[in-house]
This record gives sequence, C-alpha cells and structure tokens, in this order.
Amino acid sequence: MTYFTSLLEKRNIGQLFLTILFILYLILGFQMPAPVANTIDTYPGKIGVTVIALLLFAYSNPVLGVLGLLVAYEIVKKSAETTGSAALEMYYPTEEKKWSPFTPAHQFPYTLEQEIVKKMAPQKVSDNNDTYTFKPLVENLHDAAPAHFNGVL
Repeated sequence: MTYFTSLLEKRNIGQLFLTILFILYLILGFQMPAPVANTIDTYPGKIGVTVIALLLFAYSNPVLGVLGLLVAYEIVKKSAETTGSAALEMYYPTEEKKWSPFTPAHQFPYTLEQEIVKKMAPQKVSDNNDTYTFKPLVENLHDAAPAHFNGVL
C-alpha cells in the first residue's frame, strides 16, 4: 500500500501521470499506427521497448514498473499484429511442422499390397544347388542384336 501512497506524493506527479496514461492505454486498447508498428516490429525495436520497460521498472515506482512491462508487452504484440508478422509466425510452416507427417504416429500399417508381394516373391535357395523350377525362354528378338554381340550395328 505504501507504493500507492508514494505515487500520490507531489514529487512523483510525473509517475502518477504516466501510470494513468498506461492504464488508459491498456483499458482503451488503441490501434498501433503503421509507421510506429514497422519500427517496433524489428529486433532493435523490440529490444528498445524491453530495455525502456526494464529501466522504468528499475528506477520508478514498482506499480509503474509493472504497468510499464504490461504496456511494453501490449505494444510489441500490437505492432506484430499491425505489420502481419504475428500471422506469419502462426501460419508459416516451420521445420517442425514440415517434418510432422513423418512422425511414428503417421506411419501406415502393414498393407495388403506388402503382404501379397511378400507371398509372391521367389524364395532364394540357401544351399549351393541353385535349382529353380522355371526355365527362362528367349522370345523372338525381331531382328535385334543378341546381348553378347560385340560388333558394329
């Protein structure tokens, strides 16, 4: 409670005025102008707003400091909404989103096609007697050169 009473002292009238402005900004929810939003929605702009809020928190009344942190958060959030970078972050695909279909939860079960191919594939005989039950046949070559031909065509 002493923080509120010290805020009402005559020497802290500037801090009281800034507290009232911050409360009005948070309650009324003003729109962020586009040129200001473009400036704040950069890394130096966000760092600047954060540093100012932390300095306000360190060197002024704690009530004003907390309000300053809230206002800084709102300013950064509204500037991202105004410039459209918040929507980009929400909907733009990240590497995690790109690779999400390849997680084990999205793998397909053993299919009927795989089962039939496994049943139809010829089994390799493991002993040295390579005996097969089929004979390869050479069809009509239609005037094509045999595979062992080394001459000029």
